[in-house]
Amino acid sequence: MTRNGRTEHLAYSTLVHAGDTWEEMRESLETFAPQVKARVSPDDPYAVSLRISGASARTLDDDPEERARLRRWLDEHDMYVYTVNAFPYGPFKGRTVMEDVYEPDWSTEDRVTYTCQVADILAELAPDDVSPSIQTAPLAFRPKVHTEEDVLHLTENLLRVVAHFVALEARTGRRVKLALEPEPYCYLETTAETITYFQERVWSAAGLATFSRLSGLPVSEAIGALRRHLGVVFDICHQSVEFEDITGSLRALVEAGVPVFKLQAAAALRVPDVTAETVAALEPFTDTIYLSQTTERRDGELTRLLNLSDAIEEWRRDPEPQREWRTHFHVPVFLDDLGAFSTTRPGIEQALAVQAELDLSDHLEIETYTWDVLPAHLKTGDIVEYVSRELEWLSGTLASLRQAAPNPSHGG
Repeated sequence: MTRNGRTEHLAYSTLVHAGDTWEEMRESLETFAPQVKARVSPDDPYAVSLRISGASARTLDDDPEERARLRRWLDEHDMYVYTVNAFPYGPFKGRTVMEDVYEPDWSTEDRVTYTCQVADILAELAPDDVSPSIQTAPLAFRPKVHTEEDVLHLTENLLRVVAHFVALEARTGRRVKLALEPEPYCYLETTAETITYFQERVWSAAGLATFSRLSGLPVSEAIGALRRHLGVVFDICHQSVEFEDITGSLRALVEAGVPVFKLQAAAALRVPDVTAETVAALEPFTDTIYLSQTTERRDGELTRLLNLSDAIEEWRRDPEPQREWRTHFHVPVFLDDLGAFSTTRPGIEQALAVQAELDLSDHLEIETYTWDVLPAHLKTGDIVEYVSRELEWLSGTLASLRQAAPNPSHGG
């Protein structure tokens, strides 16, 4: 898509496909991407969001011929990679994942090496006119971060990688951007926490001094380099689970100067009024390989639970008070009614309204990766049908919002 003379990249996340090894990811890409392109972008270049696991990063880093083959395949099929999901390092399909999805976290050398490998690959793979982004974990699973020393260590490793990105741009002319993704139950969870982290840990005098030492840049240049290379993925599902005002959160990031390198459209489960009937309807969603972080609002107070099953257990102990639940389970963005309950799709529409007004980010993505574990009654087609409908819904909704928005270039 083109907006105000700039390209606005949009794709679905290939995290939905098998891709724990490069062999699996290549097969998934070559099988499904051409089919989706034929439906949603038959005559124009087609953007790809590529999952690169730790195993895939090692394969591609070690094999320049395979990197060249991939670039040729993309060119031949009028496709290009603009973003990589480097959040899940290890297996993500076909086994219980739960909190292992955050491992290795930003306290480890494995996470540092992996992210640098992905940046090197992406700098070679992405077109020359694209500044690609890398989606990464929100530092660590919150229960693992205990002390000030833990936070300092996480931050130093993060800044080491950003320094690598600065050196990569100096060497190749290619700017790669790293985007932290806040998520429930992680060290970076809410938008307010994320802004505070950037202000107090990254852009602070101590953060700038650390980055200056790691990058070799004077402090006077370090702040600009950090803003060019380090920002966030705003996952609308995650922040909706936190009961955030999506419009307010996005505006707060803009006002604080935190770059939103990728705006990620995803919808969570929403149960406005928890009852015996809705709990029964939710039971199938507890049988999943992923965490299902759930936030409960009761009497204006928020309670955070690690899994939907924990929320159900708490409700069974005390079912009387009225409460609302929002659960981290990525459901189709084109649905707002799932029968017994609804979704947080209005949050996506709010975010798209901000995008229509501000051109917040040039990287857009849909991340519904749980099609394979959805209850059977929500499966009404194949994966190509699912993701194509999502892309068409988002493109159409954003176009309608832009058409309805006042033109700031006109008086009145």
